Amino acid sequence: MMPTADQLAHTYSIVARDPDTGQLGVAVQSHYFSVFLVAWAEAGVGAVASQAAGDPAYGKLGLDLMRAGKSASDSLAGLLATDQMKERRQVAMVDANGQVAAHTGSTTIPEAGHLVGDGFSVQANMMLKNSVWPAMAEAYRSAKGELVDRLLAALDAAEAEGGDIRGRQSAAILIVEPKSSGRPWIDRIFDLRVDDAAEPLVEIRRLVAVRRAYIHMRLANEAAQRRDLDTTEREFTAAERLIGDNPEMRYWHAMSLLSLGKIDDGLAILNEVGRRDRNWIELTLRLPDFRLRADASLKDRVRKLLE
Repeated sequence: MMPTADQLAHTYSIVARDPDTGQLGVAVQSHYFSVFLVAWAEAGVGAVASQAAGDPAYGKLGLDLMRAGKSASDSLAGLLATDQMKERRQVAMVDANGQVAAHTGSTTIPEAGHLVGDGFSVQANMMLKNSVWPAMAEAYRSAKGELVDRLLAALDAAEAEGGDIRGRQSAAILIVEPKSSGRPWIDRIFDLRVDDAAEPLVEIRRLVAVRRAYIHMRLANEAAQRRDLDTTEREFTAAERLIGDNPEMRYWHAMSLLSLGKIDDGLAILNEVGRRDRNWIELTLRLPDFRLRADASLKDRVRKLLE
């Protein structure tokens, strides 16, 4: 690897493999604009965080090596061996088997360090205090819930401990499936970033909730296609709870009920949505007939909602 004009990502981050699901993830926060280049992950391969004098090549090449069968330790060691600027780097990797490797160069700006645990690594530089990364490790170990919840808990713990000495600005979280489908756009469970915000961790949590709402809506639509009414209702209810004032979930809930023959229930929800914005009813009238799967009089009943 040759010296490059590197992104100065003085920050804190965590890479991890969930032992129960096999999901791989990385989460990061920094006082630097658009810190997403720190975070790299690929389903069935691994996750990488490259920061301090960060070189994105560690993400790209680290994943290439792990995809070729190298462990996280061997991949990181090989990249460091050819890097003339390795003492300015801070890098962590976790592979699909949960093996972890991390490096904090001797000239990274204090407070700086890392801590490797079972299936995860936390790392930070330019921190207010040297207790940041131990607090992250403890929070990750003790947190409950899905991998995304545990990663967010680690970021919150870093901030509570003082975080970046300069403050906060950006955040990113990337979580992928344990196995590759060959379609990376489907394998990314969470791929979220906050480029510039006064409270990036608050904003990234809001985006996680929005993303979860769309996951529940996808599951609801799949259930509707199977004509599984109970699951359809349950998943749409979860989506609507997470999405807040956005009417998107409520609208497609109505469409799914109409497609399942629950005409009165579907029209009641559609009328509720349409009272806030008549364009949703206009949209319904423009949908192909196969979306409604009902008798020919249904569009007349929908049209009456505009009166």
